[in-house]
Amino acid sequence: MFVLEPLLTDGIAQLSYLVADTSNGHAAVIDPRTDVEVYETLARKHGVSITHIFETHIHADFVSGSRSLADRVGTAKIYVSDVRADYQFSAEPIRDGQEFDFGAFRLTARHTPGHTPEHMSFELCESKHSAMPWAVFTGDSLFVGSAGRPDLLGEAETEGLAKDLYKSLYDYYLKLEDYVTVYPGHGAGSACGADIGDRMSSTIGYERRTNQFLRFPDFEAFRRFVVDDAPPAPWHYPMLKKVNAAGPEIMDRLPSVPALPPSEFRKVSRESGVTILDTRSMLAFGGGHVPGAINIGARPEMSAWVGQMFDLDQRLLLVVDDDSDVEAVQRLIVRTGHSRFAGYLAGGMKAWEVSGLPLQKLEQVSVEEVHQDQSTASHFSLIDVRSPSEWESGHLPGAEHHFIGDMRDRITGLDKSKSYATYCASGYRASIASSLMQSRGFKQVANIPGSYGAWTAAGYEVEHEKGSKS
Repeated sequence: MFVLEPLLTDGIAQLSYLVADTSNGHAAVIDPRTDVEVYETLARKHGVSITHIFETHIHADFVSGSRSLADRVGTAKIYVSDVRADYQFSAEPIRDGQEFDFGAFRLTARHTPGHTPEHMSFELCESKHSAMPWAVFTGDSLFVGSAGRPDLLGEAETEGLAKDLYKSLYDYYLKLEDYVTVYPGHGAGSACGADIGDRMSSTIGYERRTNQFLRFPDFEAFRRFVVDDAPPAPWHYPMLKKVNAAGPEIMDRLPSVPALPPSEFRKVSRESGVTILDTRSMLAFGGGHVPGAINIGARPEMSAWVGQMFDLDQRLLLVVDDDSDVEAVQRLIVRTGHSRFAGYLAGGMKAWEVSGLPLQKLEQVSVEEVHQDQSTASHFSLIDVRSPSEWESGHLPGAEHHFIGDMRDRITGLDKSKSYATYCASGYRASIASSLMQSRGFKQVANIPGSYGAWTAAGYEVEHEKGSKS
């Protein structure tokens, strides 16, 4: 029996796949994530052995699990592109057109550069109909409603990669039959492509008719759309490129995280290179937290934001809702390369409180209060920390735009003696920003829970980039 199991990694919106033939017991995994035991569990469920691990390209947004999976199962080889191969670990190079026979099905490698120079896609066909692929694993070259961005390797590479991407899309994908199913490497929410669709799969025919990346008659128009209108590249992507090219360290288990009583936690927090990461909700954090902590709530998107905000050599001190949450929080963090943990606060904030140690608060102001404040004497200066495209689509009247991705190294243009209130779409990113500002000496900073979503739901007026209001 043929098996195809897609696995969505929430937060980074990454898609990996297990494909298998249960009649001969062989299976392949395409683009495995860091916590690889999920693939071993699936293989056991179907009674198959993972023999092949395929990498579509050197990933930028998560740590590859290929080496860890190969080590864990002990029966698999890793296969990577032989084109401009910057891989620095042991793996089998594959060429364009190379076929892999798994009994009932066959995978064929197709060189589809553009997102990266080495990028490979994999056609899937029945062995008895080897000239008729019915599906293609597109990695980060073609997405549902979108395509991979060619600008992640720097300005010097962008023009050439944009040309390669155009050729891959128009000379390869658009020449496939309409019925071919598209299995991409990412879903909605990934920054590896602009405005990726919500569905986890599509067809060539549907994309041919609806995907705006596939509707340009010439390269120049395509280049302007893909390069000039690209959203900001996340800061941590180049770092993860280097990690994945060198070969991520094999992770046979999650790193140890010592349980620290409050006094020891406070002592360690003062050490150089240590960051306090409070993973509770924004309202819990606002009510009281360890001074200097940064708030990134334990939701799936935490993976991307920890990667975006902290260097890989930072040692993280965790504050969690409950001690039993530590492992789940770790799993989110290690996916974007962070594996250095200084410990966690044993007993949580309750233990900190009863120890009589200092508490810091972060004011939470509702959209109603902000609206009333704007109607009278302005108390808060509003800071919009959303992406440039979100800002341009509409913002709170009188707000300044300071994209959160640009605040990690320094916060420029803001007076620490003034009062600020931060907002995003829902309050999650705003709480990251306001806690970061507070940790850097801003004395009067607040967060707006609900943020832009709550503002528009209340029917309040919004302003657009050129000053018009609605």
